[in-house]
Amino acid sequence: MQNRNLKIRVFACLAMFSLCLVPVVVSAKTIMILGDSISAGYGMQAQQGWVHLLQKRLEQQYPKQHKVVNASVSGETTSGALARLPKLLQIHKPNIVVIELGGNDGLRGQAPLLIQKNLAHLIQQSQKAKATVILLGMKIPPNYGTAYSKAFEKNYKTVSQQYKVKLMPFFLEGVAGKKNLMQQDLVHPNAKAQSILLDNAYPYIKGAL
Repeated sequence: MQNRNLKIRVFACLAMFSLCLVPVVVSAKTIMILGDSISAGYGMQAQQGWVHLLQKRLEQQYPKQHKVVNASVSGETTSGALARLPKLLQIHKPNIVVIELGGNDGLRGQAPLLIQKNLAHLIQQSQKAKATVILLGMKIPPNYGTAYSKAFEKNYKTVSQQYKVKLMPFFLEGVAGKKNLMQQDLVHPNAKAQSILLDNAYPYIKGAL
């Protein structure tokens, strides 16, 4: 009788232990960053970039749970990312896709409607793959003209509302225009700016976990 009671207690303890493990397994997420040079860590060591810092912060707050995949490429455009995305989704199967794109399109003077169309397709494909999408908005320098700048910036708000995705209006908030936080080209954030970029994006990413 005692042996039977002991077995029942052991079984109950094992069952409770298994239940405790289930949420950890279920909540583990793969976060894919689909960006350009800003997220690829242009002009610095990979471990200095905000994406690497994101993985470190997640490891601190959620040990051994979440994985970050950096699918960013320097010089990337929305068209280039759109061509790469199907394979990336197939290989990495991300739960969260963070889109940081459009800046290079704008600098090349691409039509705002084309940029908007590409952003929409990026979101649609990601959502079709059951991923939660986060959009990091960009702005274009004022020398491109007020009309173009406004149309460019409006793209992010338009697609985020249409597809119901979280939008950070301007990813370079607190960095753009500050020479001490920019590289010599005054286009790319330097290593000092990376923690600010992480702080800008992190609340949106954490909210999707």
